[in-house]
Amino acid sequence: MSKVTDDLAHAAVSRWLSRFTFRPQELWNQVKDVVSVPFGYLGLDATTFNQPYSRENELVKLQYSGDKHGLVNGINLVHLRWTDWEKCVPVDYRIYQKDADGKTKNDVFIELLKKALQRDFSPLSVLFDSWYSSIEKLKFIRSQGLKFIGNLKSNRSVSCQRIQMAVRDLELADKPVRKVWLKAGGHRLVCTAVATHGDLTYRATNDLSLTAEAEFTGHFQPRWNIEEFHRGLKQTTGIEKCYSTPAASQQTPIFAALVVLVRLETTSISEHVSW
Repeated sequence: MSKVTDDLAHAAVSRWLSRFTFRPQELWNQVKDVVSVPFGYLGLDATTFNQPYSRENELVKLQYSGDKHGLVNGINLVHLRWTDWEKCVPVDYRIYQKDADGKTKNDVFIELLKKALQRDFSPLSVLFDSWYSSIEKLKFIRSQGLKFIGNLKSNRSVSCQRIQMAVRDLELADKPVRKVWLKAGGHRLVCTAVATHGDLTYRATNDLSLTAEAEFTGHFQPRWNIEEFHRGLKQTTGIEKCYSTPAASQQTPIFAALVVLVRLETTSISEHVSW
């Protein structure tokens, strides 16, 4: 940064990293005029910022990385995004630190959704991957009167015509959308979809009106914006490039990178250019 500005010393950047403590609320202050709370979808996911050489970093832990399909040294960010098909905007986030605050990812999931409801979000659906389809989360979503579409693990137990089986054993060839009973979750619709690597994925929803396969999968389609969000966050903002070890010095560039991505997103839409 000091190389591309006229009067900013290297030490000033280091002081800025450690002195300011930005909070998730301040991200909301940056984006609340960009989103439309009565419309769109809310998507919850997590991403890991790989920090293979930061052994003494206060936020770095051994984390599972979906990109690497294994454990890596990194910082895990759980985030909530709003999308209306065109825009994909982060509205809230937490750094996963169970050792420090005792919160599981279930706790963080519910905390983010509660805060979104306090901000008057009224999404068409809450979208999430199979990692976040636990009974506890589904119960909370149901208690709030929200609709969801989420992936299920292939061994998830369901009941169809009073026969209990794994979701992968459902007969979906002739009838691609089936009504099942999900343990502790009530009646749900389930359908299959082919993932990008060719494997079958199983999706469930509590919106019993989505009986057509195209409509079912269409409502889940905005979740692909999330994958682009992850890629853009890592490739265009330099979020993995901060080598400071104190927690405060890592939290500041994470916040700044999210704000930068919002600016890139709004400029990309208005100027019709890529990030």
